[in-house]
Amino acid sequence: MLWNREALPTVGSLASLIWLTLGAFAIGTEGFMIAGLLPALAHDLDVGLPAAGHLVTAFSLAYAIGAPVLAVLTAGLERKRLLAVAMGGFALANLLAALAPGYAGLMGARLLLALSAASFMPAAGGYAAGLGGPERQGRALSMVIGGLTVAIIAGVPLGVLLGAAFGWRATFLGVGATAAFSLVGILAWLPRQPPSVIASLGERMALAKRADVLSVLAASVLTVASTFTVYTYLGVFMQAVTGLGPRGLAMVLLVFGVASAVGIRIGGSAADHWGARRTVICGCGLVLLAYLALALGAALEQAAMGVLLPAIVLWGFASWGVMTAQQARLVTLAPDLAPVSLSLNSSAIYLGSATGTAVGALLIADGAVRMLGEVAAFIALTALLTVLGSGRRDRIRDQARQA
Repeated sequence: MLWNREALPTVGSLASLIWLTLGAFAIGTEGFMIAGLLPALAHDLDVGLPAAGHLVTAFSLAYAIGAPVLAVLTAGLERKRLLAVAMGGFALANLLAALAPGYAGLMGARLLLALSAASFMPAAGGYAAGLGGPERQGRALSMVIGGLTVAIIAGVPLGVLLGAAFGWRATFLGVGATAAFSLVGILAWLPRQPPSVIASLGERMALAKRADVLSVLAASVLTVASTFTVYTYLGVFMQAVTGLGPRGLAMVLLVFGVASAVGIRIGGSAADHWGARRTVICGCGLVLLAYLALALGAALEQAAMGVLLPAIVLWGFASWGVMTAQQARLVTLAPDLAPVSLSLNSSAIYLGSATGTAVGALLIADGAVRMLGEVAAFIALTALLTVLGSGRRDRIRDQARQA
């Protein structure tokens, strides 16, 4: 009797999820590595650094808007087919980016990259949860998320080093090859999976209108906005303050990535032990401290790196820890609607990315690159006040209910 791979049950071997992990790694690497490529991109395409930064803004906005819309439009598609189409589109978009003759072509490729990623990541999470079953759901989801974590730690520094050695186009080719490898694995080894129930746009908007949920989403937007105000232009910032080149920047990004991975892990544990809201408040305070240290480092000369490097470690650790705890807050607020609230948070994250990148572009255009830390600190302070204010509103609401 011949083995029919397509006839495998929904709950199958988690080993097949390695191809989704690889796809998430490609998406994470492409999304974050551009921060180290901006100076080279701007020079090669003969545009200013703010215009190069808009490549990140456009990607983030397309992802934020496209993710919920595409989730609804593709709700009826068989999951393996959807994953294959999305990863195929991502591979093709990387090739188009590598071959882009100019700024407009690269912008178009970035939009296709965003829409492909916005289709793949939610579908990959849903597929993993279905394949793992109730007993192994957490392990299955962690495999997909692990691809993003490895991208932050290793993929981004490698992309920067590859771009420094062979040019920025080579980085897109490298990510495209990784995506193509993931596509082959998806087609060859993933079992088919029927569509899952997807919330409508109306249901998503109804949840987003809840005051408690909206407050958490606003904090996510502000926290990520503060991060990307600096992160997108970190290479420009470090070069202006310390004269750091691409290889030195790769090491800084590696340190940031390791700190972020630790923050993701500890943020989840802290939310379980101390409470999600308390963890977010603590994390926002640490993020604010990190940005103030970045601002101090920018004002120094020879001793700048001695202040900047610890600040970057604290920044990576605290900012990613906050986002993990934010997800826990949303799940606590609406346990039965967790998939919907988490998808809204994903859109909030990319909206924050677009906002922060746009704010950073304005500073760069005004020649105020050394003020990135100060502006990020202001945004982080606003995020902290938003979280503190939500607690006060919750207490007033609870008192009103008891009365």
